[in-house]
Amino acid sequence: MKNKKNDNLNALRMLGVSAINKAKSGHPGIVLGAAGIVYVLFNKIMNFNPKNPEWFNRDRFILSAGHGSALLYSALHLSGYDLSIDDLKQFRQWESKTPGHPEKTLTSGVEVTTGPLGQGVGMGVGMAVAEAHLASVYNKDDFDLINHYTYVLCGDGDLQEGISQEAISFAGKHKLNKLILIHDSNDVQLDSNVIDVQIEDMHKRFKACNWNTIKVSDGENLSSIYNAIKKAQLSDKPTYIEVKTIIGLGSTKQGTKDVHGAPLNDDISKVKQYFEWEYDDFIIPNSVYKHWSINAKKGQLEEEKWNQLKANYSLKYPELSTYLDNAINKKITFDFNSLLENIPVNDEATRLSSGKIFEQIALKEKMLIGGSADLSSSTRIKGADNQFTSLNKTGRNIMYGVREFGMGAINNGIAAHKGLIPVASGFFVFADYLKPAMRLASIMQLQQLYVFTHDSIAVGEDGPTHQPIEQLSMLRTIPNHVVLRPADFSETIACYKIALTKLNKTPTSIILTRQNVKQLAHKDVFSDVEHGAYIISDQTDAMITLIASGSEVGLAIDVQNELLNHNIKSKVVSMVSTNLFDKQSKEYQDQIIDKSTKRIAIEMGATAIWYKYVGDNGLVFGIDRFGESAPANSVIKEFGFTKENITKKILEYLNK
Repeated sequence: MKNKKNDNLNALRMLGVSAINKAKSGHPGIVLGAAGIVYVLFNKIMNFNPKNPEWFNRDRFILSAGHGSALLYSALHLSGYDLSIDDLKQFRQWESKTPGHPEKTLTSGVEVTTGPLGQGVGMGVGMAVAEAHLASVYNKDDFDLINHYTYVLCGDGDLQEGISQEAISFAGKHKLNKLILIHDSNDVQLDSNVIDVQIEDMHKRFKACNWNTIKVSDGENLSSIYNAIKKAQLSDKPTYIEVKTIIGLGSTKQGTKDVHGAPLNDDISKVKQYFEWEYDDFIIPNSVYKHWSINAKKGQLEEEKWNQLKANYSLKYPELSTYLDNAINKKITFDFNSLLENIPVNDEATRLSSGKIFEQIALKEKMLIGGSADLSSSTRIKGADNQFTSLNKTGRNIMYGVREFGMGAINNGIAAHKGLIPVASGFFVFADYLKPAMRLASIMQLQQLYVFTHDSIAVGEDGPTHQPIEQLSMLRTIPNHVVLRPADFSETIACYKIALTKLNKTPTSIILTRQNVKQLAHKDVFSDVEHGAYIISDQTDAMITLIASGSEVGLAIDVQNELLNHNIKSKVVSMVSTNLFDKQSKEYQDQIIDKSTKRIAIEMGATAIWYKYVGDNGLVFGIDRFGESAPANSVIKEFGFTKENITKKILEYLNK
């Protein structure tokens, strides 16, 4: 045990536990146990500039064990970020800059939002992917422009989550050597000792996944931690560093689960005595601030040097430099109107339309990167410039393997890094596997694309396990997430344009068919789709409004024509996005969905969401049970999604 009396280190601990005590809520165990790791990173290892937290070539630090937020906030404050003592005193309070778990959009210096365990590991892998790809594209022999490290601090719980294995395996396969994962290994978790729930040897686990591994036996030995990280920087593989720590070090409950997630209360005096801390709560001597400022000032100088390097790079490689700037600022220059010149005449599945559209955009916009979870042949989404591999990091087609959750977390890291817009694709029903990462993306306001295909019971033979029912409702109800379900090729183009040029703080899901759909007539498809919903087929003096999305829009138009044979006039609304439509003015909404008409919704999914549009007395054609295994046409017919059945039901409804 070393450094028991070390004010520069112990200031971290004392600020953290003081904030927790004042809030009467938090996790002091990691603050006291893992402070040495954070101290070494912020004072001896990382390049960063608190005066410009967005410096592009900074080292990234992710606290995957997000419950240790008080430790991170203390480090950010001491380093000179825009986080004051008063902010620390507001830990876990309403509208504070120091929420219970780190939030990217609230706190200067927080790279990603963490808290759901394991996802920080995946996001760290994503940041390492971004660094590796951008370095391979933009670096030249005479310009090492992008060369930072990504450091992830995780706990035992992170490594027990399945997402961690998905990410670890991916990182080892792709030899992401600038990723360093540091394990706060304290043998204790909330309910038990780690040994009670875990059997594997972590070093063998990581070595099996092609990682370099290092063990530090004493988490208070700062030199050992420093030497381990410096050694890790030399590896040609990602590195796992296990640092043995004591949870709640210095408290009467140290080494036990009781100190994990409860304030110290009066025990804080014992902790102060143990570490020979002579100051009151939230009082930090100037000597400590001076010490912590040394590495921060060094980072400021490093940024100045980098800015000069970038200026020289701009002179020698102006085109590349401009494109990097555009990529960082997400400036899309693609001409989406050009795609309208190649609309197919024949029926075509929107997944096929999407594949053609994405291919053209990706060829021009080199900031797009991504792929699918082993389904690109079905989803038709592939990045460009060949496959991203350990030997070809310029590739933009990422083969994630069958790792949907890992794909989601990795893409969150790529998006948070900046310089790239990630794309993830898969079967729509497997959005369930992606959901936790999608939720974090929405919280973090990260622009990225999810392209989901096989969007309904029309999947057919694969049956209910592969036929989405509730997924549309699930994604539509995520705050700050936009779901787009286009009806044909033209609407699909518009969806890509909106996702890439209008929603720069919002993740977007584009939902696509497996089965062919008709090409519909449009007037101003870009403007129409941007409003979320619009009248795609109108009839004068309509008494019915048919509202549909995706493949059901064509069906609704067929029903409209059938109704006309019964002298019933109607209008058809294409509801591409309930999320966008709900943000329009009331005047626009009332213009599109006329409440003086009978309102009817048609969608091959859960019905509950539609009653806000059709009213309590409206009619909804949907599905509130799981599907069946049979050929698609049979399933569609049996569930009643034919023009004959819907027309019949509408006539019965009108005659009530």
